[in-house]
Amino acid sequence: MDNPCFALRSAMLAPLFFLLLTARSGATGKEFNQKPNFVLIIADDLGIGDVGCYGNDTIRTPNVDRLASEGVKLTQHIAAAPLCTPSRTAFMTGRYAIRSGMVSTGRVQVLLFLGGSGGLHPTETTFAKRLQQQGYTTGLVGKWHLGVNCKHRGDHCHHPNQHGFSYFYGLPFTLFNDCLPGEGSDVLVDLQQTLQNLTMLLGVGFITIVCVHVCGLFNISLWLLVLLFLLCILATAVWYVPFHFLSTWNCIIMRNQEVIEQPMTLETLPQRLLGEAQNFIKRNVDRPFLLVFSLAHVHTPMFKTPQFAGKSRHGAYGDNVEEMDWMIGKITETVDSLGIANNTLMYFTSDHGGHLEDGNLKTGQKGGWNGIYKGGKAMGGWEGGIRVPGIFRWPSRLTAGKVVDEPTSLMDLYPTLKYLAKDTQPDRQSDGYNLMPLLEGKVARSEHDFMFHYCGTYLNAVRWHPPGSDSVFKVHFFTPNFFPPGAGGCYDIKVCLCHGEYVTYHNPPLLYDLFHDPAESHPLTPDTEPRYAEILEQTAKAVERHKSTLTNKRASADAHTEASTAGQSIEIQLAWDKILWRPWLQPCCGTFPFCGCKETYEKKLEQTASVY
Repeated sequence: MDNPCFALRSAMLAPLFFLLLTARSGATGKEFNQKPNFVLIIADDLGIGDVGCYGNDTIRTPNVDRLASEGVKLTQHIAAAPLCTPSRTAFMTGRYAIRSGMVSTGRVQVLLFLGGSGGLHPTETTFAKRLQQQGYTTGLVGKWHLGVNCKHRGDHCHHPNQHGFSYFYGLPFTLFNDCLPGEGSDVLVDLQQTLQNLTMLLGVGFITIVCVHVCGLFNISLWLLVLLFLLCILATAVWYVPFHFLSTWNCIIMRNQEVIEQPMTLETLPQRLLGEAQNFIKRNVDRPFLLVFSLAHVHTPMFKTPQFAGKSRHGAYGDNVEEMDWMIGKITETVDSLGIANNTLMYFTSDHGGHLEDGNLKTGQKGGWNGIYKGGKAMGGWEGGIRVPGIFRWPSRLTAGKVVDEPTSLMDLYPTLKYLAKDTQPDRQSDGYNLMPLLEGKVARSEHDFMFHYCGTYLNAVRWHPPGSDSVFKVHFFTPNFFPPGAGGCYDIKVCLCHGEYVTYHNPPLLYDLFHDPAESHPLTPDTEPRYAEILEQTAKAVERHKSTLTNKRASADAHTEASTAGQSIEIQLAWDKILWRPWLQPCCGTFPFCGCKETYEKKLEQTASVY
């Protein structure tokens, strides 16, 4: 017979036992049942060697270091491309950018004009779109750089709002030197100079012919004079308008689909982005949310916030890294102060490695530091351009101070977020893997046996992590030629290119073991590596399997390549006819072409003079 006193005592103790369990885990009952929140922070052009927990001892990054000490640090976290547009595409979609057509066959490998028609195709799927379907409130604060319009101003086919972000505030484009008066231009500078010279030549020619005609030396047809005059006007329009007004056309701030500042004021941009990110978290504290905080730091031009200017040991670049770290600290503080840390996965990374060539004495910018790794931004498959910080913090679920040395990818965020949001709906081809088993220590090995490294549309390199081995072999099919020869980058042309005279093909390919030679300084040979032939054979087979998943192969450089997404074919989005400026696509506040507006806001940046 059941004892009624025992049953009553058990019924009374059960709730107390549950409360003790939840208190032990640091989670409230509400957090225990709620879907997790996600705060994803992505820096721009930050080198892996710029951060203290990855080896830097001269730039102060206590807040990033704290995330690492309280969470999991990845040491082989890899971007899918060494440039922002294709890398961010892969990050958002969990797929190599070639599948979305966000790659290039020529010299221009990123979107250059906000008034172009290229961008992330409307049929693509981002992790934000998947989470939105699972009931998440989704927000993007900061940089987008994946396009805006397709066919006319205001169609917003590439806009964040069309790709799963219910709220957007920030830069639909990116930072360029053109955004800061006095910094010059870094958009097709050689083309600008050619068009300017052509315009001047036509102008001089027209004036000379008019003088000859007026003086009666030759009888010149009126139609010829009209034609030359129109050519002068056309050349001026092609050169002067899109390039002279770059700060107006490209450097804008949008809130959702409205342009609220044009051109933007850089001096106050950091505090505005930080304030928007903090407010998004506070507004959504009672429901599951995703925030992507896409920092403008540390892309050029450098910010000159008074509280940080001149405070680091590495000029303006170091100042900006330390300001970036402070902003990350404020976001972490916001999450913690609201009591949601135990139900919030925080993540920090960079879109690719540091830009070594982008340096000048005037600003003190020396480019990012990529530690021991060779190369940097826009240098193909060299490790310095694709190995990035990767830090996850989730106090109630991830062991503090854990280090994972297995290969992982920015593309892994897509399946990881899907898994944590309990999204089990069918999906399209993915190139990432759920990281939770690795982060939680349930498995010791990454699912990334092979990883493919693209330079534009060209397969540049492949890495292989053989089963049962610590080695990670990387095969380079071609490498960028440095300019000037013997330098450590492409200083003459600012970024390395992926084709023609700009690269050297290797037959047989260059082969390195990253486990023993992470700096890629000692190529392996059949004499030094017993598995040499096997490595090349296995890599070749993997390449063929990978290519079979791409429904359309790369075409010639003067044709439109197509890539597959969701079972459809998509044009290459970085072809010349898609990236060049079109007046009818240009986002504008006011009446085009008289665009101009300023955001009204309260200054919210706290005094930080004594922050360190």
